[in-house]
Amino acid sequence: MFDLNSIKRGPDNKPPRIVLMGTEGVGKSTFAAGAPNPIFIQTEDGLGTLESARFPMIESVDQIRAAIGTLYQQEHEFETVVLDSADHLELIISREIETKYDAKDLAYGKSAIKQSEIWQELLGGFSALRNDKGMSIIILAHTQIKRFDSPETEPYDRYVMKLQERSSSYLREWCDALLFANYRTVVKKAEVGFNKEVARGITTGERLIFTTEKPAYQAKNRYGLPDSLPLNWAALSNAIAGRAQSAQPLSA
Repeated sequence: MFDLNSIKRGPDNKPPRIVLMGTEGVGKSTFAAGAPNPIFIQTEDGLGTLESARFPMIESVDQIRAAIGTLYQQEHEFETVVLDSADHLELIISREIETKYDAKDLAYGKSAIKQSEIWQELLGGFSALRNDKGMSIIILAHTQIKRFDSPETEPYDRYVMKLQERSSSYLREWCDALLFANYRTVVKKAEVGFNKEVARGITTGERLIFTTEKPAYQAKNRYGLPDSLPLNWAALSNAIAGRAQSAQPLSA
Protein backbone atom coordinates (compact mmCIF):
# COMPACT_ATOMS: atom_id res chain seq x y z
CA MET A 1 0.00 0.00 0.00
CA PHE A 2 1.27 3.45 -0.90
CA ASP A 3 0.98 6.14 1.74
CA LEU A 4 3.29 8.74 3.28
CA ASN A 5 4.78 6.10 5.59
CA SER A 6 6.04 4.16 2.56
CA ILE A 7 8.28 7.04 1.40
CA LYS A 8 12.02 6.37 1.74
CA ARG A 9 14.83 8.89 1.83
CA GLY A 10 18.57 8.64 1.34
CA PRO A 11 20.69 6.69 -1.14
CA ASP A 12 19.87 3.21 -2.39
CA ASN A 13 22.91 1.21 -1.32
CA LYS A 14 22.18 -1.96 -3.25
CA PRO A 15 25.11 -3.59 -5.06
CA PRO A 16 25.83 -2.13 -8.51
CA ARG A 17 24.70 -3.39 -11.89
CA ILE A 18 27.62 -2.62 -14.19
CA VAL A 19 28.02 -3.00 -17.93
CA LEU A 20 31.66 -2.65 -18.98
CA MET A 21 32.31 -2.38 -22.68
CA GLY A 22 35.74 -2.09 -24.24
CA THR A 23 38.08 -2.98 -27.04
CA GLU A 24 39.59 -6.47 -27.28
CA GLY A 25 42.39 -7.19 -24.84
CA VAL A 26 42.00 -4.02 -22.79
CA GLY A 27 41.44 -5.96 -19.55
CA LYS A 28 37.68 -6.30 -19.06
CA SER A 29 37.87 -9.81 -17.60
CA THR A 30 40.77 -8.84 -15.34
CA PHE A 31 38.72 -5.92 -14.04
CA ALA A 32 35.77 -8.22 -13.25
CA ALA A 33 38.04 -10.80 -11.63
CA GLY A 34 39.05 -8.12 -9.12
CA ALA A 35 35.50 -7.75 -7.82
CA PRO A 36 34.55 -9.41 -4.51
CA ASN A 37 34.31 -13.23 -4.76
CA PRO A 38 33.29 -13.37 -8.44
CA ILE A 39 31.71 -16.25 -10.32
CA PHE A 40 31.88 -16.09 -14.12
CA ILE A 41 29.12 -17.14 -16.51
CA GLN A 42 31.13 -17.61 -19.69
CA THR A 43 29.82 -17.47 -23.23
CA GLU A 44 33.38 -17.17 -24.57
CA ASP A 45 36.80 -18.33 -23.40
CA GLY A 46 38.03 -14.96 -22.18
CA LEU A 47 39.49 -15.75 -18.74
CA GLY A 48 42.81 -17.08 -19.99
CA THR A 49 45.10 -17.65 -16.99
CA LEU A 50 42.80 -15.92 -14.49
CA GLU A 51 41.97 -18.28 -11.63
CA SER A 52 38.40 -17.11 -11.02
CA ALA A 53 35.51 -19.46 -10.34
CA ARG A 54 33.41 -20.18 -13.40
CA PHE A 55 30.50 -22.26 -14.62
CA PRO A 56 31.04 -24.60 -17.59
CA MET A 57 30.98 -22.77 -20.92
CA ILE A 58 27.46 -21.62 -21.77
CA GLU A 59 26.15 -22.98 -25.07
CA SER A 60 22.40 -22.35 -24.77
CA VAL A 61 19.94 -19.93 -23.25
CA ASP A 62 18.62 -22.68 -20.97
CA GLN A 63 22.12 -23.12 -19.57
CA ILE A 64 22.42 -19.47 -18.59
CA ARG A 65 18.94 -19.66 -17.05
CA ALA A 66 20.19 -22.65 -15.05
CA ALA A 67 23.33 -20.79 -13.93
CA ILE A 68 21.29 -17.82 -12.70
CA GLY A 69 18.81 -20.18 -11.02
CA THR A 70 21.62 -22.04 -9.26
CA LEU A 71 23.01 -18.82 -7.79
CA TYR A 72 19.52 -17.79 -6.70
CA GLN A 73 18.38 -21.07 -5.17
CA GLN A 74 21.53 -22.55 -3.63
CA GLU A 75 23.64 -21.27 -0.75
CA HIS A 76 27.07 -19.99 -1.78
CA GLU A 77 29.75 -17.44 -0.89
CA PHE A 78 29.94 -15.66 -4.25
CA GLU A 79 29.37 -11.92 -4.05
CA THR A 80 29.63 -10.95 -7.73
CA VAL A 81 28.30 -12.60 -10.89
CA VAL A 82 30.04 -11.78 -14.17
CA LEU A 83 28.61 -12.40 -17.65
CA ASP A 84 31.47 -12.68 -20.14
CA SER A 85 30.34 -11.58 -22.66
CA ALA A 86 27.05 -9.99 -23.74
CA ASP A 87 27.75 -10.07 -27.48
CA HIS A 88 28.68 -13.76 -27.46
CA LEU A 89 25.49 -14.46 -25.51
CA GLU A 90 23.55 -12.61 -28.18
CA LEU A 91 25.04 -14.93 -30.80
CA ILE A 92 23.68 -17.87 -28.80
CA ILE A 93 20.27 -16.19 -28.50
CA SER A 94 20.19 -15.38 -32.21
CA ARG A 95 21.16 -18.93 -33.21
CA GLU A 96 18.43 -20.46 -31.06
CA ILE A 97 15.78 -18.07 -32.39
CA GLU A 98 16.75 -18.82 -35.99
CA THR A 99 16.55 -22.56 -35.26
CA LYS A 100 13.17 -22.32 -33.53
CA TYR A 101 11.32 -20.03 -35.95
CA ASP A 102 10.78 -19.90 -39.71
CA ALA A 103 12.26 -17.00 -41.67
CA LYS A 104 8.79 -15.50 -42.24
CA ASP A 105 8.26 -15.40 -38.48
CA LEU A 106 11.42 -13.33 -38.08
CA ALA A 107 10.82 -10.82 -40.87
CA TYR A 108 10.29 -7.08 -40.38
CA GLY A 109 12.45 -6.83 -37.28
CA LYS A 110 10.68 -9.59 -35.34
CA SER A 111 13.99 -11.39 -34.70
CA ALA A 112 15.33 -8.34 -32.84
CA ILE A 113 12.14 -8.18 -30.79
CA LYS A 114 12.41 -11.85 -29.80
CA GLN A 115 16.08 -11.37 -28.87
CA SER A 116 15.25 -8.37 -26.69
CA GLU A 117 12.50 -10.34 -24.93
CA ILE A 118 15.05 -12.97 -23.89
CA TRP A 119 17.42 -10.22 -22.77
CA GLN A 120 14.66 -8.72 -20.63
CA GLU A 121 14.07 -12.11 -18.99
CA LEU A 122 17.76 -12.69 -18.26
CA LEU A 123 18.31 -9.16 -16.94
CA GLY A 124 15.34 -9.76 -14.64
CA GLY A 125 17.18 -12.82 -13.33
CA PHE A 126 20.35 -10.82 -12.74
CA SER A 127 18.34 -8.14 -10.95
CA ALA A 128 16.85 -10.81 -8.68
CA LEU A 129 20.37 -11.91 -7.74
CA ARG A 130 21.18 -8.32 -6.90
CA ASN A 131 17.98 -7.48 -5.03
CA ASP A 132 17.37 -10.76 -3.19
CA LYS A 133 20.84 -12.28 -2.88
CA GLY A 134 22.92 -9.10 -2.53
CA MET A 135 25.19 -9.83 -5.50
CA SER A 136 26.96 -7.26 -7.63
CA ILE A 137 26.39 -7.75 -11.37
CA ILE A 138 29.03 -7.16 -14.04
CA ILE A 139 28.23 -7.67 -17.73
CA LEU A 140 31.16 -7.45 -20.14
CA ALA A 141 30.77 -6.48 -23.79
CA HIS A 142 32.98 -5.87 -26.79
CA THR A 143 32.65 -2.67 -28.80
CA GLN A 144 32.11 -1.71 -32.39
CA ILE A 145 32.37 1.65 -34.10
CA LYS A 146 29.09 2.90 -35.57
CA ARG A 147 27.95 6.07 -37.23
CA PHE A 148 25.79 8.25 -34.99
CA ASP A 149 23.30 10.55 -36.72
CA SER A 150 22.99 13.41 -34.26
CA PRO A 151 20.02 15.80 -34.63
CA GLU A 152 22.27 18.64 -33.45
CA THR A 153 25.52 18.15 -35.40
CA GLU A 154 26.98 16.45 -38.43
CA PRO A 155 27.07 12.62 -38.16
CA TYR A 156 30.11 11.11 -36.45
CA ASP A 157 31.52 7.73 -35.44
CA ARG A 158 31.47 6.44 -31.87
CA TYR A 159 32.14 3.31 -29.84
CA VAL A 160 28.99 1.36 -28.91
CA MET A 161 28.25 -2.11 -27.58
CA LYS A 162 28.52 -4.89 -30.14
CA LEU A 163 24.82 -5.73 -29.89
CA GLN A 164 21.74 -5.11 -31.98
CA GLU A 165 20.27 -1.77 -30.97
CA ARG A 166 17.12 -2.95 -29.20
CA SER A 167 19.10 -5.26 -26.89
CA SER A 168 21.74 -2.59 -26.33
CA SER A 169 19.04 -0.14 -25.31
CA TYR A 170 17.68 -2.53 -22.66
CA LEU A 171 21.14 -3.04 -21.20
CA ARG A 172 21.86 0.70 -21.08
CA GLU A 173 18.57 1.40 -19.30
CA TRP A 174 18.95 -1.52 -16.89
CA CYS A 175 22.45 -0.88 -15.59
CA ASP A 176 23.55 1.58 -12.92
CA ALA A 177 26.79 2.27 -14.75
CA LEU A 178 27.72 1.81 -18.42
CA LEU A 179 31.50 2.11 -18.49
CA PHE A 180 33.84 2.32 -21.46
CA ALA A 181 37.31 0.80 -21.07
CA ASN A 182 40.12 1.96 -23.32
CA TYR A 183 43.75 3.05 -23.37
CA ARG A 184 44.60 6.68 -22.70
CA THR A 185 45.45 8.26 -26.05
CA VAL A 186 47.48 11.41 -26.62
CA VAL A 187 47.30 13.24 -29.95
CA LYS A 188 50.57 14.71 -31.18
CA LYS A 189 51.08 16.82 -34.28
CA ALA A 190 54.11 16.48 -36.53
CA GLU A 191 55.21 18.66 -39.42
CA VAL A 192 55.40 16.90 -42.76
CA GLY A 193 56.63 19.82 -44.83
CA PHE A 194 55.03 22.51 -46.96
CA ASN A 195 53.50 24.03 -43.79
CA LYS A 196 51.38 20.96 -43.19
CA GLU A 197 50.88 19.01 -39.98
CA VAL A 198 49.70 15.44 -39.38
CA ALA A 199 47.96 14.41 -36.15
CA ARG A 200 48.88 11.00 -34.74
CA GLY A 201 47.31 9.19 -31.82
CA ILE A 202 49.83 7.74 -29.35
CA THR A 203 48.80 5.49 -26.47
CA THR A 204 50.50 5.78 -23.11
CA GLY A 205 49.57 2.20 -22.22
CA GLU A 206 47.44 3.42 -19.30
CA ARG A 207 44.07 1.69 -19.14
CA LEU A 208 41.10 3.76 -18.03
CA ILE A 209 37.38 3.52 -17.37
CA PHE A 210 35.36 6.38 -18.86
CA THR A 211 32.13 6.97 -16.97
CA THR A 212 30.21 9.76 -18.72
CA GLU A 213 28.81 10.14 -22.23
CA LYS A 214 31.08 11.69 -24.85
CA PRO A 215 30.75 11.97 -28.63
CA ALA A 216 33.35 9.21 -29.02
CA TYR A 217 31.58 6.61 -26.84
CA GLN A 218 28.46 5.67 -24.89
CA ALA A 219 28.69 5.80 -21.09
CA LYS A 220 26.63 6.74 -18.04
CA ASN A 221 26.56 6.31 -14.30
CA ARG A 222 24.16 6.99 -11.43
CA TYR A 223 26.89 7.65 -8.89
CA GLY A 224 28.29 11.02 -9.91
CA LEU A 225 31.68 9.49 -10.72
CA PRO A 226 34.70 11.34 -12.14
CA ASP A 227 34.90 11.31 -15.93
CA SER A 228 37.66 8.69 -15.84
CA LEU A 229 39.18 6.20 -13.41
CA PRO A 230 41.93 3.57 -13.55
CA LEU A 231 40.70 0.28 -14.99
CA ASN A 232 40.51 -1.72 -11.77
CA TRP A 233 37.74 -2.68 -9.38
CA ALA A 234 39.31 -0.99 -6.33
CA ALA A 235 39.34 2.41 -8.07
CA LEU A 236 35.69 2.10 -9.08
CA SER A 237 34.65 0.70 -5.69
CA ASN A 238 36.34 3.50 -3.78
CA ALA A 239 34.90 6.16 -6.07
CA ILE A 240 31.34 4.87 -5.63
CA ALA A 241 31.79 4.49 -1.88
CA GLY A 242 33.23 7.99 -1.65
CA ARG A 243 30.33 9.51 -3.54
CA ALA A 244 27.95 7.71 -1.20
CA GLN A 245 29.87 9.25 1.74
CA SER A 246 30.52 5.79 3.13
CA ALA A 247 33.67 4.69 4.89
CA GLN A 248 33.08 1.10 3.81
CA PRO A 249 34.47 -0.22 0.49
CA LEU A 250 31.90 -1.35 -2.02
CA SER A 251 31.08 -5.03 -1.81
CA ALA A 252 28.15 -7.25 -2.49
